[in-house]
Amino acid sequence: MAQVFRDQGFPVVDADALAHAAVAPNTQGLANIIHAFGPAILTADGQLDRKKLGHIVFADPAKRALLNRINGPLIRKSILDAVDHWRQENVPLVVLDIPLLFETHYEPYVDGVMVAYVPEELQLKRLMARDGYDEKEARARMASQMSIETKKQRADFYTDNTKSVASLQTQVLDFLKNNHFLKNS
Repeated sequence: MAQVFRDQGFPVVDADALAHAAVAPNTQGLANIIHAFGPAILTADGQLDRKKLGHIVFADPAKRALLNRINGPLIRKSILDAVDHWRQENVPLVVLDIPLLFETHYEPYVDGVMVAYVPEELQLKRLMARDGYDEKEARARMASQMSIETKKQRADFYTDNTKSVASLQTQVLDFLKNNHFLKNS
């Protein structure tokens, strides 16, 4: 969905990309994680082994909470700095691509929330296919988040993400036109 906004020229602040940057080698974020979880969570070349860390934090809610306390503030600062930058540029719409927007309490920072909705079983299948998780691991990751049904209820707008990419693109373009971000063509 974020790519459709990008393709229309709107800036997208990608929380996942900023989260990755926050734990790149030689950053305070990575140093904080090593201090909390030990050097065993690094790859041979000094990168964060996300899969290994994922196994740790998705198996233990206390460790997941610790990780969020460690890097949450660094990621939030990066996101808010990016938003401030785009606001100073006076762009009409800044899109925040934050998969855990509700869970990390970003609602006060946005004017509206759009969710790409899929039923939970399809979400599970896509997660397994995209990231190579087995069903148990995929369900554990989904269980650590707010349900997609709750996100849909809390969203101001949602798209039906069960169909084709073209269908999703049409829905986003309709949203942009209906909310006067694009001229009706």
